[in-house]
Amino acid sequence: MSDPIVAIIGRPNVGKSSLFNRILRRRHAIVSEMAGTTRDRLMATAEWEGHRFILLDTGGLESNPEGSIREKVQEQAEMAMGDADVILLLTDVNEGVTASDQLAAERLRRTNKPVVLVVNKVDNESREFAANEFHRLGMTDTLPVSAYHNFGVHDLMDRLVSLLPSTIPYEEDWEDNEG
Repeated sequence: MSDPIVAIIGRPNVGKSSLFNRILRRRHAIVSEMAGTTRDRLMATAEWEGHRFILLDTGGLESNPEGSIREKVQEQAEMAMGDADVILLLTDVNEGVTASDQLAAERLRRTNKPVVLVVNKVDNESREFAANEFHRLGMTDTLPVSAYHNFGVHDLMDRLVSLLPSTIPYEEDWEDNEG
């Protein structure tokens, strides 16, 4: 049985690579203020409370990508969505709901896969209040986080593993069954 796949999807500069690194508990993806830094899908094995999964970081989704490189980035994100067992749709509380967020939410609803709407950069009370705006995307599973400050990530991870396909926690069960 192969490990389930979790894809982090969202428009450019919402913090996908920061969340990817936070979940891995190490720096694997390059984090930059410059949009378009992540171009290929990054893949790494992650673990939370005995549940192992493959985590995918993708480039930013754009509704009208210009140029062949940006089109390839979109293809990589589409492939990640197709491969994923669970999708994290990452948004940015500072920018509010954008047309790109709305298009991504519509697209992800059609996948019939579990999707968690993650509102990133929520690191104070006013931003936590502002995160309520994202409910208008029509996704009931919404969590505020700050990948940078590690706020809300524990709750996100608990929710994520609850959505993974049934798997046997990897190390503990094997050791128990050897005796």
